[in-house]
This record gives sequence, C-alpha cells and structure tokens, in this order.
Amino acid sequence: MMPRALLAVLALCVAAAAGAQPGPEAPKKPAAKAAKKINARPAWAELTAGQQQVLAPLRADWDTLEPERRQKWVAIAKRYPQMTAQEQERVTRRMQAWARLTPEQRRQARENYKQLAKLPRESHNKNLREHWVEYQALPPHERQSHAPALSLDPRRPKH
Repeated sequence: MMPRALLAVLALCVAAAAGAQPGPEAPKKPAAKAAKKINARPAWAELTAGQQQVLAPLRADWDTLEPERRQKWVAIAKRYPQMTAQEQERVTRRMQAWARLTPEQRRQARENYKQLAKLPRESHNKNLREHWVEYQALPPHERQSHAPALSLDPRRPKH
C-alpha cells in the first residue's frame, strides 16, 4: 500500500510541476463554458450526509466529474469510516490536493500514474525509494525549487 501511495504523491507532484510550466497558448474559454456539467449519478444531492462530508473538497467540481470518477470517490467515502485516523487524514489531504489541481494537471497525474504502473514493480519501487531518499537529502531551499509554482487558479490556495 505504501509504494502505491508514494507513486500517487509523486504523480501529483509531477503533474503539478508540469501544469505550472508554460505551454503553447490555447484559446481561452470563459470559465462557465470550460467546466462542462455532466449529468451523471450520483448527483451531489443523492450522496448521504456522511459521503458529502467526506467528499466536501470535491463539491465544487462534482458536477464536472465523469461517472467513473464519481464512483471511485463514492467508494473511498464508503471505506472512510473504517479507516484509521491517520488514513482518514491522508485521504483528506490528498483529496484537497487533488481538488486544487487543474483539469490538465489531473489528466497529467493520471497519465503519470499509468506510466509508473506499467513499470515492473521491483523496478519502480526501488527507483521511487532512491528518488525519495535523494529528495530528502536535499537542503530545504533546493527542495523548495522542486515544489510546484503558485497557481493563478482562484480555487487553489495561495502559499
């Protein structure tokens, strides 16, 4: 479980960094048009009060989530009460981080995860551990240089 969690965190970090880098300029759409509303189940109102509480960080984006994604989040919310306090805290932190990502950063994180999942397990576990040890050995100012840049996205908190 721990290696998968590290992979997910690494994928999120890489996606955040990739999303922060300038890319080719695309025509900008108004925010209302950019966020498509998907008529999928379960709708936010159909979730139980407990599920809504667990999934609160995703509320603003819930209407734009694809049905498969909603089902995955609902499954996590169902498992949440059986998790330890530490696991619940980790899930909440990750959900908040996920909610702050732009759609492009989310797409990139999923793609990164798919690529990492294709590697032989022994290989990426070892490489991930090695990279993590290298990162931990960096002085704080160098670690900061690897952090994702601040976003101008109003949904993302300012650091």
